[in-house]
Amino acid sequence: MKKELITLAMLAAMVGACRSEKPAEVATVKDHFKNDFLIGAAIPVTHVNGEDPKADSIVTLHFNSIVAENCMKNEKIQPKEGEFFWDDADKFVKYGEDRNMTIIGHALVWHSQLAPWFVVDKDGNKVSPEVLKERMKNHISTVVGRYKGRIKGWDVVNEAIEDDGSYRKSPFYEILGEEFIPLAFEYAHEADPDAELYINDFSMFLPKKREAYVKLVNDLKKRGLRVDGIGMQSHIGMDYPEFDEYEKSIVDFAGTGCDVMITELDMSALPTVQWGANVGDRRDFRKMTPEERKEYFEQFNPYKEGLPEEISVAWNNRMDSVMDLYKKHADKISRVTWWGTQDGMSWKNGFPIPGRTDYPLLFDRNYNMKPFMVKELTNH
Repeated sequence: MKKELITLAMLAAMVGACRSEKPAEVATVKDHFKNDFLIGAAIPVTHVNGEDPKADSIVTLHFNSIVAENCMKNEKIQPKEGEFFWDDADKFVKYGEDRNMTIIGHALVWHSQLAPWFVVDKDGNKVSPEVLKERMKNHISTVVGRYKGRIKGWDVVNEAIEDDGSYRKSPFYEILGEEFIPLAFEYAHEADPDAELYINDFSMFLPKKREAYVKLVNDLKKRGLRVDGIGMQSHIGMDYPEFDEYEKSIVDFAGTGCDVMITELDMSALPTVQWGANVGDRRDFRKMTPEERKEYFEQFNPYKEGLPEEISVAWNNRMDSVMDLYKKHADKISRVTWWGTQDGMSWKNGFPIPGRTDYPLLFDRNYNMKPFMVKELTNH
């Protein structure tokens, strides 16, 4: 990667330079976009435990919203029936409160990272609809109720629709059918009537998926259920999505009366392996010969020692265009949340191929702000 990448210290000098002897002030991302949308980051447990002070300084300075990366997911917060683990989630919420941030909870109903006991009985068979409803209500009521009045909004249902617009055949769908979604929103609203409620998914630029979510949200609202936001997970790449389709989704989702939220932003700089973010789609490398595996990894993990300058320039130019699109629709977008802070902590280093070296976030591995955002802060 370019050795001349501008550091935060240099940025402060550039932005605050003047003839006065007063200390230069750093231009912050959250202040720059304060009239457009919130700037968020997904926060891991290591962060709230104080194990990454550099990341902490970045988040405190540049972000005004945080979302729980893993500590509020079902398998983490209720690993055994009736046994809730609050330590990490409590620290996460306190971290945001101490910094006067908008706090987002993630996620209440999701087929992945689901505690093994949640949808089966003691013999391993699927539970009845009545039992699953009871378990869903208890889980949602307990988690949302604990943080009532402290968390701004919740990703209530996560990744419920397939790319072709059909319902994902998750355990929730297989047991309860389409009704699991309105039930989840009903339970969440009962637990905290003032909390905002969101639905969230990846590949939201795909036409059939877009149409399915517009219909779903409109149907939920017709039933009198509260739905405040549609989360567009934006795990994007150098060759997808097409901006026309991406923009159409922003416009169409806003047409439901919901806020549009860019919920899990990162952009891989590496060759595309797959579009989606479904963790169950990872290729089984055990079925490959050692030679096939070596060739595959070399093909899809080409920048282990750093990004070539031309790739870095292309990445920054594309991300600059992405931010321009968000600013164009700032009247529809209420929050832009990065899925992490610096490249070294990104999940994209391990998905969909483990051990990759990727460069998808706002700050690089040395905690330097990427050039596209430096340009944004200094030229506008």
